[in-house]
Amino acid sequence: MSREPRVTVVLITHNRREEVLRTLQVMTTLPDAAPLIVADNASTDGTADAIARHHPQVPLLACETNLGALARNVAVDQVRTPYVAFCDDDTRWQPGSLTRAADLLDAHPGLGSVTGRCLVEPDLTEDPITPELRHSPVRGPDWLPGPALLGIMAGLTALRVRAFREVGGFNPRMWLGGEEELLALDLASQGWWMCWAEDVVIHHAPSRLRDPRRRRQLGIRNTLWTLWLRRPVPGAARRTADVLRSAPADLATASAVLEALRGLPWVLRQRRVVPDSVERGLRALEHAQRSSVARRYVG
Repeated sequence: MSREPRVTVVLITHNRREEVLRTLQVMTTLPDAAPLIVADNASTDGTADAIARHHPQVPLLACETNLGALARNVAVDQVRTPYVAFCDDDTRWQPGSLTRAADLLDAHPGLGSVTGRCLVEPDLTEDPITPELRHSPVRGPDWLPGPALLGIMAGLTALRVRAFREVGGFNPRMWLGGEEELLALDLASQGWWMCWAEDVVIHHAPSRLRDPRRRRQLGIRNTLWTLWLRRPVPGAARRTADVLRSAPADLATASAVLEALRGLPWVLRQRRVVPDSVERGLRALEHAQRSSVARRYVG
């Protein structure tokens, strides 16, 4: 008797037809392949047609506009399994990793998400963020099956659907680029724990089809918004200074800061400071964040 699926893979894409087809070829032929939903963010390169032609068995949501990370919310609305694993068009879960993530979520009801180890193709070297996750200073309960986290990376993470829906998914204001930070803080504020798992492995083949300058702007803007939305004033001010010191003093950074400042009216309306227990964890992370080689806003 076949077991009911426990996890659904949600993949978002935009104008990366060949890459998403390669990813789908891998994800649909895994020995532990899971139900899969693709949300195409209004691609203009024939992505949606190509997916429908080559993978007719995969449900496809053709978004009328580029929703960014919000397309994941739309896809999760259709998920009927208890867990969802996010996948980007340039990331592929290694055989067995979807099953391992589901096993961890099954075994630990207080666990909201599992983030895996990222290996960067073609040499399969560990992503530079890995040491921060492996040696996270955040203190978690003894039952947690891996280092406690206060941040996730969507394309490397499986989440409990109930927890994701409980916090409202990704904030539509963020669009894309560091959008996970706010989601993670909201999960933690609701009492959900997040952890890193060494034996959940995802491959990343970084796409060249991106605008690194705009991605940097969005990353800075969204990081500042998250700080101002959730951190107490001292922590927000301290980390704001850290972020600005780590960013190049150029027009892209200035534009990002201006965008962030223009959003202050809605930020202040929606500001909700995290509980003290979460803030203590965030303070514990600050030294690693300042010295991180993976958190430089360059490009």
